[in-house]
Amino acid sequence: MLRPLVIVFLFLITAFPFLYMVMLSVRDIQELILEPGSLWPRDLTLDTYVDVLTRQGFLTFLGNSTIVAVSSVAVTLLVSIPGAYAVARLRFFGRRQVHFLFLAVYLFPAIVLAIPLFVLLTMLGLRGSLAGLILVYIAQTVPVTVYMLRNYFETVPQSVEEAAAIDGCTRLSTIWRVVLPLSRPALMATGLYAFMIAWNEFLFALLFLVERRESWTVSLGLSQLAGSIEVPTTVLMAGSVVLTLPIVIVFFAGERLLTAGLTAGAEKG
Repeated sequence: MLRPLVIVFLFLITAFPFLYMVMLSVRDIQELILEPGSLWPRDLTLDTYVDVLTRQGFLTFLGNSTIVAVSSVAVTLLVSIPGAYAVARLRFFGRRQVHFLFLAVYLFPAIVLAIPLFVLLTMLGLRGSLAGLILVYIAQTVPVTVYMLRNYFETVPQSVEEAAAIDGCTRLSTIWRVVLPLSRPALMATGLYAFMIAWNEFLFALLFLVERRESWTVSLGLSQLAGSIEVPTTVLMAGSVVLTLPIVIVFFAGERLLTAGLTAGAEKG
């Protein structure tokens, strides 16, 4: 009897801030000033979204964030899949040490890495460009995605790969035709993780892109809205919804792959 009550209680706790943010984003600023304690707006308006997408430039910021996030996910998976498979299946000297050294980058706070990265990208002429920011995000996400995928690749039955080898598949074709289809839940989880980092990250975006407004990401644009006293609260909440909604959509779109056990039945008894 308590389980549904606990589920509803936890759902309300987690969903209420987002719901309140959405309700504020569709309210008129005059109504909010007159009735600040009211949750439900009397008149819905989408002028705040028109303002934040056009006048505040969030359409451009959304495009930049999409380019950065999608590129980071694609390159991260392209690099991590063979690396994780090599650590999971191949035997070589220092294999165990290499596996843990992948995570050594997380021993250092991001602010410690910011200065050398700033100097390096300046020397390479990549400061202020989306390409430089993508490289930084790839360096952040590859170690942990290799670690996550390696743990999942080890759960794929080796007999399935041996059967593919008997049928004439090379190592690369085995990865493409056998391992990757069975690893869709892990690929979705790691891809979503990398996407969230690239979409929400603020420190490096501020450090490398602040001089070029046309290259700003959504998180950087939202921080500028929050720091301006001239921007109404309703417009700020609309910007927050624009920042949050893509993550929610991507998560629910890939929920089935995140929860499905696609390895079930892959190995015949």
